[in-house]
Amino acid sequence: MEHIAHLSKDKKLKKIIALQEPYILVSRKNVYLHLCSSIMSQQLNTKVAAVIYNRFLNLYKNKKPTPKQILDTPIETLRSIGLSNAKALYVQNVCTFFISEKITDNKLHKMGNEDLIKYLSQIKGVGQWTVEMILMFTLGRKDVFALDDLGIQQSIAKLYGLDTTNKKELKEKMAQLSVKWSPYRTYACKYLWGWKDNEPKI
Repeated sequence: MEHIAHLSKDKKLKKIIALQEPYILVSRKNVYLHLCSSIMSQQLNTKVAAVIYNRFLNLYKNKKPTPKQILDTPIETLRSIGLSNAKALYVQNVCTFFISEKITDNKLHKMGNEDLIKYLSQIKGVGQWTVEMILMFTLGRKDVFALDDLGIQQSIAKLYGLDTTNKKELKEKMAQLSVKWSPYRTYACKYLWGWKDNEPKI
């Protein structure tokens, strides 16, 4: 596990990595579906998000729907599973974009991180954070840093004793810290999230 050896050079990060199971990044198919799922889960805790996504799949008899099938689903039906009107529209925006651009998983896998962020952020309802989650957990990119993620900000502030009152200064310090984690910043984020969720005493 090269990433563990590299990240463990940071003594504080080493402590929280030791408390968790080693993480392995994987690459997944059906990027449009993961993008829809990411939109559904925004501002929700993981349990609630999982319930809503399962309801979504139930609409299609637990089979993975195509972009066209999702687009053909009435907004009222999408709202009935617990989505807001905005989220239902954003999910359909994703499908419209993927159909009109004739996007394949292979096309996205070939694109660089920054290009992908610019490309997918054209979709109304999809911001940089959402694309970063796709880069990390769907495309399996190992060196993505979620600077604007609240959980990452809270974990880093707690672990390194940083002041959170000035967001700009906090982000600058986070960016400086993350440089030494490259090229494994996705893994660093994963361990920081895992530590925050478990709240261990170290």
